[in-house]
Amino acid sequence: MLWEESRGGGLRVRGDDDHQEAGRAAAVPLSLPEAEPLAAASLPPEIWDFVAGGSGAELTLAANRAALDQVYLLPRVLTDVSACSTRAQFLGGPAAMPVAIAPMAYQRLVHADGELGLARAALAAGIPFTAGMLSSYPIEQIAAIGGDIWLQLYWLRDRDLTAELVRRAEQAGCRGLMLTVDVPRMGRRLRDLRNGFAFPPGVTAANLETGQAMAGHASVPGASAVARHTAAIFDPSLSWPDIEWLRERSALPLILKGVLDPGDARRAADLGVDGLVVSNHGGRQLDGAAPSITALPDVCAAVGGRCEVILDSGIRSGTDVLRALALGASGVLLGRPALWGLARGGASGARQLIGLLQEELQSAMMLAGCPDVASAAALRTAGGGR
Repeated sequence: MLWEESRGGGLRVRGDDDHQEAGRAAAVPLSLPEAEPLAAASLPPEIWDFVAGGSGAELTLAANRAALDQVYLLPRVLTDVSACSTRAQFLGGPAAMPVAIAPMAYQRLVHADGELGLARAALAAGIPFTAGMLSSYPIEQIAAIGGDIWLQLYWLRDRDLTAELVRRAEQAGCRGLMLTVDVPRMGRRLRDLRNGFAFPPGVTAANLETGQAMAGHASVPGASAVARHTAAIFDPSLSWPDIEWLRERSALPLILKGVLDPGDARRAADLGVDGLVVSNHGGRQLDGAAPSITALPDVCAAVGGRCEVILDSGIRSGTDVLRALALGASGVLLGRPALWGLARGGASGARQLIGLLQEELQSAMMLAGCPDVASAAALRTAGGGR
């Protein structure tokens, strides 16, 4: 039996109504990680595993968080933070904060709103949205939502289809292309293999041709239909000359996602790319790859300001965003937490979590003595930072 002090003094038994009210309060996340179990409870286990899982033993998945937690900030004091602004620039365009939504495939798995809902949430929050090539809505519908839309690409065996996707992105009004360069093949995601994961009816790769779009629906024990599908369409021969080929096909800003080695970063900057995403694919590709935040300072040093550098993998708080800025990033990509919000409440659920992240970022900036995003770059770090 639980007791509490009554408004008039003394003790009373807490009743069922109080428990229900406490449960409702607990269901409103006060931090991004608090939304994770709520999202997990709303999804079938095999879909949650597809969203949450990493590759192999999930060492890199865990290391992303551990490494971020080892970056400690050295706050500045006696700075005027009475007008603290999170506003930033991404690829030359304005954003309400230095955060963009990461490309994530098949978002209708977690909510019927899918990419349309998350794009609406990003628009309402004033941040860019990256539409995945494997989106479950076509790029034209996503771009029609409005806002700052980028299209993510994988390198396809069908070069003409790649060129056609670029053309469609341009016609739809997308403002950038993001080529994922760390997936010559999909990593061995053991959760999906154990589940024999396949897509439910109605969830397809809507940007691809009909036969390709419908692949991935046959469940086979011990196999992943997603891995079979991507192995059939992804071209593992992607190399540096292909980057030049892509640059010749479009004047849109080009971002390479999945760079960890400073030598690769330097070569990409030499080719004139507009941005790099320091990423280990959220721990879903090479298990044992370095945490993204650990690789970030050397990548920034290698490019020397010649292109934007964005951090991906493991962002879970406004403090994480500030850590990335302090280590040289121009911004971050927000991945799984955006899906947690989408799973809980469609566009409104995602918007709530994005707003919470902005609130956390502004609070962290003020406490660190940063009146704006530019001043955050001057912060020093201890532990896992510079």
